[in-house]
Amino acid sequence: MRQASGKNVVVARSKLTLGPLFFNWPTEKRLDFYSRIADEAEVDVVYLGEVVCSKREVFFEEHLPKVAERLRKSGKEVVLSTLALVTSEREMKAISDRVENGFLIEANDVACLQALNGKPHVIGPFINVFNESARNVFVSNKAKRIVLPVEVPETSISILANTKKVETEVLVFGRQPLSVAMRCYHARANGLNKDGCRIVCGRDPDGLETDTMDGQPILTVNGTQTLSYGYGVLLNELHALKEMGVSHFRLSPQDVDMAAVAKVYRETLDKKIEADEGMAKLKKLTGKVPYINGFYYGREGLSWVEQKKSKTNNKISTRRKK
Repeated sequence: MRQASGKNVVVARSKLTLGPLFFNWPTEKRLDFYSRIADEAEVDVVYLGEVVCSKREVFFEEHLPKVAERLRKSGKEVVLSTLALVTSEREMKAISDRVENGFLIEANDVACLQALNGKPHVIGPFINVFNESARNVFVSNKAKRIVLPVEVPETSISILANTKKVETEVLVFGRQPLSVAMRCYHARANGLNKDGCRIVCGRDPDGLETDTMDGQPILTVNGTQTLSYGYGVLLNELHALKEMGVSHFRLSPQDVDMAAVAKVYRETLDKKIEADEGMAKLKKLTGKVPYINGFYYGREGLSWVEQKKSKTNNKISTRRKK
């Protein structure tokens, strides 16, 4: 709480969220992961559900109610994420059933809006919201929060988040989701077809790295999904995003200590540590994977723009790392 014009004004605390798990982890690993998130992670919202491939859903579906309940008891809001590519009546029915059961839904395919039928929901990052007109259409359909696509630059975020009509969420950590296709790249890479994939995506808990012709890692394959190779990291930019009106900051689960990652972001958001210290701590947790933030600065996504403070005026300037 702070003083403003002689009155007590409640300043809303920034929400830290954990996005849906994109990767195909074994059931026991998932259960252990969400147990630790419930007990230790300093996040306010947790997104559950399968986003990439409906063939994976059967392995964890029976555990969802129990996991959701444990997360709620630990004080976390639970949202169920939908597939990014809905292709069958069965998949639509599964979404409708979850809506009827009272879950708050993150829609990742516009086909989901029919099942939502005007109920409050979250618009996920796989639905393109790049301008105010698109944002307002979803708000009129009862969207309470919009997770912006990773490609949205700083200049557009400042416009889209500058509203009291809807909450705005931005991905600030994790491999950036770029596309989901009908074909399964993971199966193809292992000499299999999609129908007989043998769920080979489970062999790569942080995705399958892909290289350019000259051997430079550039993308990550995860079943039918393509992600960036580098981790998108907007730790230095957190306070600028807050000033723009962003209310929710998303961490995308990777095969690292996500409870520790959440602590770094929470402490940085709350100004308990400086961003420089947070970056140093984060580097120790993520190993060799490079960081990227190019989309935010309106540049190629795989680039990294460093921030430097001027010694004379303490202002933030940026330069592109070559």
